[in-house]
Amino acid sequence: GGAGRGGAARPGMEAREELRVGFVGAGRMAQGLAQGVVRAGRPLTMSHLLGWQDLGCRTTHCNSEVLQHCTLVFLTTKPHLLPEVLQQIAPAVTRDHIIVSVAAGVTLQTLQQLLPAGTKVLRVVPNLPCVVQEGAVVFARGSCAGEQEATLLKSLLSACGLCEETPESYMDIHTGLSGSGVAYVYLFAEALAEGAVKMGMPSALANKIAAQTLLVTKMILETGEHPAKLRNDVCTPGGTTIHALHELEKGALRATVMNAVEAATTRAHELGER
Repeated sequence: GGAGRGGAARPGMEAREELRVGFVGAGRMAQGLAQGVVRAGRPLTMSHLLGWQDLGCRTTHCNSEVLQHCTLVFLTTKPHLLPEVLQQIAPAVTRDHIIVSVAAGVTLQTLQQLLPAGTKVLRVVPNLPCVVQEGAVVFARGSCAGEQEATLLKSLLSACGLCEETPESYMDIHTGLSGSGVAYVYLFAEALAEGAVKMGMPSALANKIAAQTLLVTKMILETGEHPAKLRNDVCTPGGTTIHALHELEKGALRATVMNAVEAATTRAHELGER
């Protein structure tokens, strides 16, 4: 404990140990990102986060106060509340602040319009496994945010899992692939376990083994191999795996998953245009 206590952060400070990070918003994703930031060793201030003192965080009910004490501020409110929050904090935002929005569907253009001219703004799209530091995060820079801000954000969020800078146009695709994709994987894990239950294995054990089996995807990251190469390595001629894969192909698994990613991406784009 004890992080984030004391005086306000000095403007323009770049020293690693002096950076203060704030959160405006209290959802589950905010908590996951905050735990990652704590792992990265930064003092934190949070707004509207009851019970978060155990993270060593200072808490407040005043959004503007977060800006007074912090240089880098994450906006983790619901998207429909963000315009009101931006209106509240705008008078306190300076050129020294770095504002990071996690609000789904709110574009960099909108953020820059609602904040003072020249504000350094970045937009982040995380996914749910960030709450257990196994997430996939993409971020994009606004016109006034530079290499230094991008490097800083990446150093903070890398503790949450994979973190990549992308063009903003990739963000809806990231939602379809990874944000919503988490649910596709849970569905697949459920189906795997049910297959084992059908063949006589107890449900609790089947669920545990199915979950452990899905961790094999780490090999894609660790080896850098294409998934097709790794899949092919498991298939012995005339063996069990190729017989099972034939059934998956008959069920059009790949085409169905591709359609799912497309449907979620399209929906994310529609919601962002509202």
